[in-house]
Amino acid sequence: MKICIVGQGYIGLPTAALFAKNGCEVLGVDVNEEIVKKLNQGIAHIEEPGISDAIENAVFKGHYHASKIPEEADTFIITVPTPYVKEDLSCDLSYVISACESILPVLNKGNVVIIESTIAPMSTDEVIKPIFEKAGFNIGEDLFLAHCPERVLPGQIMEELVNNNRIVGGITEECSHKAADVYRTFVKGEIIETEAKTAELSKCMENTFRDVNIALANELAKICAEIGVNALDVIEMANKHPRVNIHSPGPGVGGHCLAIDPYFIYAKAPDVAKIIKLARDTNNSMPGFVIENTGRILAKLDKDAQKISVFGVAYKGNTDDARESPAFEIIYGLRAAGYEVAIHDPHFDNPEYVSFEEAIKDSSLILILADHDQFKDLDYEKIRKEMKTPIIFDTKNILKESDEGVESINFGNLYKFIH
Repeated sequence: MKICIVGQGYIGLPTAALFAKNGCEVLGVDVNEEIVKKLNQGIAHIEEPGISDAIENAVFKGHYHASKIPEEADTFIITVPTPYVKEDLSCDLSYVISACESILPVLNKGNVVIIESTIAPMSTDEVIKPIFEKAGFNIGEDLFLAHCPERVLPGQIMEELVNNNRIVGGITEECSHKAADVYRTFVKGEIIETEAKTAELSKCMENTFRDVNIALANELAKICAEIGVNALDVIEMANKHPRVNIHSPGPGVGGHCLAIDPYFIYAKAPDVAKIIKLARDTNNSMPGFVIENTGRILAKLDKDAQKISVFGVAYKGNTDDARESPAFEIIYGLRAAGYEVAIHDPHFDNPEYVSFEEAIKDSSLILILADHDQFKDLDYEKIRKEMKTPIIFDTKNILKESDEGVESINFGNLYKFIH
């Protein structure tokens, strides 16, 4: 089976690697010429466990190559981004539409077309299906169209693509069957066949559920900071109830899924999706909460503070994924407030980011914004020696113990430092 995958990012590339590993001939299509060049050399451009070896082996064995232009195939999979429209928060389908149109010249009767990109409910029926019908195809008879959303965690993508359950939503039952057979090439989890609109809403709702629960934890952190209670202790105690599982608060929500997908539901029914919108607003407010309280901490502990060391720009620990990361809004806000900001993230090769030693030199505060393993075991001796004032504001709540001579602040004891 030959598979053409349009979009070679955090989902498209691992998906391509797994199909290639399981004997398929795979073409990876991407608009970025530099990415295409690297992939054809067997070099993966994303950081994800297992992906580098998988792509290198696939290229070496001749099972994978990359191109800017689609080719004829048995199955086409679309894995391009779907941002939201800022004016009405609806799903921006422009990349998906462009990708679908790009495969029309090489599409043949009997092909399977699968949309993996996260899209708003009814998008496959109302927007995507007409593209292929206008080109002369009868969906469910000579072209088989389905939506199969990804549901993986960065850092575990290669494993979860294989073992997680998959939802396959076809325009017709036959579309579902054909698309499900494609995934049976490597998926070991349950493959659940349904209709496209149900698959679309299921994916959006999975991420909305998580976003709403994170918002509850973040709202609790704000309440505790205001009334003088340790939020982390409250969460620990409450979670001892057998049916309670409050999440950990943080500096905001990032990633393509949680930070965007809830808007797709809200935009479809804004008059009734009240909780969904409020949760998004709450999580969007957390960068401002971090900026404000960073200023309060420094005003109390170092009135002459000028430099802040930001540790981490990735939204997800131990990855180089910075999509929709709240760190960027926080960095912008701190600089706008007049602080010098030195950025350190060991998962990025960026000339603007500095080493641990350079970041902490003459700094008044370390602001942890990512839960990388490297930040869980810091060199406190260097911190005491090099920093102007050895203070850490840990917004990811990853430091379990404080070190003598280093002030450690998190969402549990924050109230002690801002009142």
